[in-house]
Amino acid sequence: MVEAAFLDGLSTLPVETYQAGDVILRKGQMAGRVFILKQGAVEVLDGEQRIALASEPGAVFGELGVLLDRPPMADVRVTEPSTFYVAAGKVFLRVHRDAALHVAKILARRLAAAHRNLDEVRRRLTPDQRDRMLHEAVDAVDRSLLWPPR
Repeated sequence: MVEAAFLDGLSTLPVETYQAGDVILRKGQMAGRVFILKQGAVEVLDGEQRIALASEPGAVFGELGVLLDRPPMADVRVTEPSTFYVAAGKVFLRVHRDAALHVAKILARRLAAAHRNLDEVRRRLTPDQRDRMLHEAVDAVDRSLLWPPR
């Protein structure tokens, strides 16, 4: 559930409309903007593989690229006519406390989900599947979630 204070604070931002098939963020291309879904739906793609589908108002896209000064790690493509609040990334997060808190909560949920998923992978591995290389790889990913990799 998106917090009302976050959504209320977006009313002063510019709104942009996109059509199905439009790509609002491209993997590898710097954007410097944050897109917050007002209405519609998008899919997050790595190549042709769908990573996620989002249609909840308040869903945020481009925040990792803004926070890390890196281009997006995936494409974000509109799947139906959609409107977004659009903001210059870092300025938006500095000025709008509720937005920064909302983004922090999103990232915390992703981190917790990644840990749960890694625990599930460990649990499902049979003893013969727990070879050293796989075990070390899962542990390395888990450690990178606890402390940022260099």
